[in-house]
Amino acid sequence: MTTSNKILDLIEQFRTEGKSFCIATILRTADSTSARPGAKAVIAVDGDLYGYVGGGCVTGAVRRGALEALKDNVPKMIRIKPKDDVVSLVDTDGVQLHKSSCPSGGTIEVFLEPMQSPRTLLICGASPIAQAVLPLAKGLGYRVIVAAMPEDHEKMPDASLYLENFEPETLNLTSNDSAIVMTQGKQDRNALRAVLSSSAGYKGMVCSRKKLKSLKETLVGETKEIEIGFANLHAPAGLHIGAIGPEEIAMAVMCEILAHHRQFVVKGKEISV
Repeated sequence: MTTSNKILDLIEQFRTEGKSFCIATILRTADSTSARPGAKAVIAVDGDLYGYVGGGCVTGAVRRGALEALKDNVPKMIRIKPKDDVVSLVDTDGVQLHKSSCPSGGTIEVFLEPMQSPRTLLICGASPIAQAVLPLAKGLGYRVIVAAMPEDHEKMPDASLYLENFEPETLNLTSNDSAIVMTQGKQDRNALRAVLSSSAGYKGMVCSRKKLKSLKETLVGETKEIEIGFANLHAPAGLHIGAIGPEEIAMAVMCEILAHHRQFVVKGKEISV
């Protein structure tokens, strides 16, 4: 059984949408089995299985194994054997075993490859520094969303998504994602308000301390609740590496974002592990 175009299309669809999923590929079979080597299925994070890798017993084992692989984010192989042949959870060669009650009595080996959704980086603005950050982030595998005025979108090519306003709450950003303000004088207050109200794990702003103080006074004057957001704001954003110019500042910003998500401790703009 060969891979169908529908499965390949679904993999591309999930990747484009930034979803996590697991690819299951049959590597080898023995005795009587309904699926053959090369057959593929896609398992979503909710356990839905698309494609065909065998009957009910096989499908259940593949689903369980795929969800474990997604949780651990580690690819692995599983072997599904007749229940009477399974006496332990692991086979003699170290492969994880699953029982099958199928009357056919076949054995199937399946490779499970988890595909985690990429982290999202929301860039507010299209300043020269923002323009320098975008290709760095994409090169590191981030899904980049740009929030900027419509006339500035062309300055930020190849982003995954463009917003014409600063309302990141519609994006469902999570603690694995990042949001940074790089407006540099163009809609600073609106962009910062939006980033502070988002659920992004990393929140930053490229600005001077003088501008930050002024913006804080204005926004806290609007609503006292926003003050707590400033305690977790990285501003001025970027590790202290003596950066000069947009390209070096962009590098410093991405280093800080990576340090945050790798759970390094950032103190005084220096990394201590």
